[in-house]
Amino acid sequence: MKWIFWGAAGLIFYTYLGYVVWLWLRALLNSWPVQRGPQQPFVSILMVVRNEEQVLECKMKNLLELVYPPERLQIVVVSDGSTDRTADILRRFAGNSRVQVLLNQLPNGKAAGLNDAVSLAQGEIVVFTDARQQIEANALGLLMEGFADPEVGCVSGELMLGDPKSGECVNGMGLYWRVEKEIRQLEARSGSAVGATGALYAVRRELVPVVPPGTILDDVYVPMEVVHRGKRVIFEPRARVWDVPFLGAEREFARKVRTLSGNYQLVQLAPWLLSGSNPLRLEFISHKLLRLVVPFALAAMLVSSILLPGQIYRMALVLQLLFYGLGLLARLRLSLGPITRMGDAALTFVVLNTAAAVAFLKFITGRKVVWIR
Repeated sequence: MKWIFWGAAGLIFYTYLGYVVWLWLRALLNSWPVQRGPQQPFVSILMVVRNEEQVLECKMKNLLELVYPPERLQIVVVSDGSTDRTADILRRFAGNSRVQVLLNQLPNGKAAGLNDAVSLAQGEIVVFTDARQQIEANALGLLMEGFADPEVGCVSGELMLGDPKSGECVNGMGLYWRVEKEIRQLEARSGSAVGATGALYAVRRELVPVVPPGTILDDVYVPMEVVHRGKRVIFEPRARVWDVPFLGAEREFARKVRTLSGNYQLVQLAPWLLSGSNPLRLEFISHKLLRLVVPFALAAMLVSSILLPGQIYRMALVLQLLFYGLGLLARLRLSLGPITRMGDAALTFVVLNTAAAVAFLKFITGRKVVWIR
């Protein structure tokens, strides 16, 4: 039983702290600088949408207002079987010479839409984005600077949760995302990041693979294929895109379950990720797969601390109960100052690991998680 407790504690510690410390030491001792410089290659911005009438017009204006030479910019938008006013909105923008629209009548999924968009892309660099987020005006030019380095094949922008006027959210999911971004920066500083920010990332056209039908995490699959072909995936924190920090508890939970389910799917779609041919095998396992195991390690640690005798296990039990109690306080939305902020972090941790457990159940029962807007 002691082995279960300490093994579970060790796995949790490594996943959320040990891996970060290792990345920090690696970046400190073996930094791999990126050669950045002004670049203005022909760029194709690709976006797949379905029933996005509420945000699409604002997004299209955002793309057309990016600071980049108009003659070197193509915008390709694929409507994936939309049934609202999405197609009408796109028809209005299709009159612009920089905009190319494809209206698919039947929903084939985001992966199929991305493949259609790539086939229409004329740029040396393709940029992937989503409908909801707003890209800062100078972000596209900053992304291109990374491609001055011939070893770079993919450049990820930075997703900011919050509002450009009031700043980034620092509680709950916002805090989690800030930690996640720091991990990606550390990975890229001495090698390659494991995945990219789906709301804004750029890839050399010749490195973009065909995305398998039904792929959930194209923003991990595509960058990992770039790494597989011998190029780096880097993180550009100056190229920022903004999103709302909270979309509602039910929607946020469903989105997280979908993302974590995508990690299981990745191993099925690309078994090489766990083989020696993956130069980021350790990083992929540490960053993506171990988080799927943490919910079970948490349960094992709690149960073993109840059953084991000894002061250290009693203390461990009390600390765990206090932590989960903080999460409960946050769930009840009680205003208790600093305790509330700690409770937000605890609740986010619990929700994320609950989502990982649900993703595991969906995986073993064969229930598919589809693309949702």
